[in-house]
Amino acid sequence: MWFWFSLIALICWSGSDLFSKIGCQDADDKYSHLKMVMAVGVVMGLHAAYEIFINGTEISGSILLTYLPVSLLYISSMTIGYIGLRYIELSISSPICNSSGALVAVLALATGGLGELVPAQLMATALVCVGVIGLGIVEAREDDDLRAARQQASNHRYAKSALALVLPIIYCLLDALGTFADSRVLETLDEDSANCAYELTFLLAAIVCFVYVVLIKKSRLVPKREGPKYAGALCETAGQFAYIYALADTEHVALAAPIISAYCVASVLWSRLFLKEKLSWKHYAMILLVVAGIVILGLYDA
Repeated sequence: MWFWFSLIALICWSGSDLFSKIGCQDADDKYSHLKMVMAVGVVMGLHAAYEIFINGTEISGSILLTYLPVSLLYISSMTIGYIGLRYIELSISSPICNSSGALVAVLALATGGLGELVPAQLMATALVCVGVIGLGIVEAREDDDLRAARQQASNHRYAKSALALVLPIIYCLLDALGTFADSRVLETLDEDSANCAYELTFLLAAIVCFVYVVLIKKSRLVPKREGPKYAGALCETAGQFAYIYALADTEHVALAAPIISAYCVASVLWSRLFLKEKLSWKHYAMILLVVAGIVILGLYDA
């Protein structure tokens, strides 16, 4: 089942990318990224309450502390990702951010975490990793004229800056560490308990952001502007639920992680359809590599 949970996470998180971009791109709201954290924390907190009080999921201070390092890595990476969406197109930031799956595969290889795999599975993992990293490289080396044309079509212009690329790269590193640590911690924790621990920690982060943004800085929450943030939060929570179960199969973590990280492929497509960001033939070539790798991995999971 790891493959299907990975695909669900891919679909949900690509939707989260789209709505988060819409929710964070308002240049007039300098706290939009923190408001995104608030939205995700609220939705995750509600889901955690359902799991604990309705489904009887076990949670305790010990579980919260055990999973805390993983939670902090993920929350930090996501917050930095939301900041990055203010400075760069989704079709650029998402591929760079989600090269983290390739780093996880490298870490798993270095620590002997791949298990017994046939050559075709290793090749499929390589295809996904090459496709994801290649997509980021294509975006980074894009011609200035094409970049300008895409920005004109989307009615958003972004100035070139080191910060625009540094933020997604930091996200990538933190997310890779979180994914790798997650696969190890889940060897000792129940998946549902781990997910609730993460969601409750995110709720705490949302409360801290609310106190700072609304009570201290007196920034208003406008329902029309907050709508996309909560749509993104719903997708994010559903994706996290599937993600936890995908990585629970520790023998296949080096296969699941690249698939999940490939949600940037769908994000690039959504950015073309809904944000009017243009793609080139090089983008589609990298997308084809990723899709081919996912199909091969799916055949071996059947």
